[in-house]
Amino acid sequence: MHILLAFASLSGNTREVAMLVRGRCEALGHRVAWLDVDAGDIALALPADPPALCLLGSWTDNAGRTPAEMKDCVAALRDRFGLPLPFPAAVFGTGETQWGEEYYCGAARRLARFFHSPYPVLEIEQMPHGAADTHAIHHWTDAVLATTETSTTC
Repeated sequence: MHILLAFASLSGNTREVAMLVRGRCEALGHRVAWLDVDAGDIALALPADPPALCLLGSWTDNAGRTPAEMKDCVAALRDRFGLPLPFPAAVFGTGETQWGEEYYCGAARRLARFFHSPYPVLEIEQMPHGAADTHAIHHWTDAVLATTETSTTC
């Protein structure tokens, strides 16, 4: 399956989660297009053909907001593929509960709502730490992939 993995990462935490997600997808035989939305013109980096699945990762800005770079990515996805997207989107995020539970991973939650994601949001406190977080990331990735593969073969 062809997967687009797009992420925004301020401090590297979300990038670490994205790398674990990408590694899991590739280990299971999927082709992953990697898009660091902080690295340049998003519209030029998007694939011409729609992927089977889009994985979006984001850190959370002030008061639970989505960072500008990820908003640019959403606009580029809309402009390229239209809304609703012709493929499902699953969302993961990093956040810090110290800023308030109501803001924790707010960007990921907002993105999931915006894209009407059928998947649970993966939320990681700050950066992935140890086996428990790695297991949670792999479990989430496996569940998203299994659900997507089942729905695309029906």
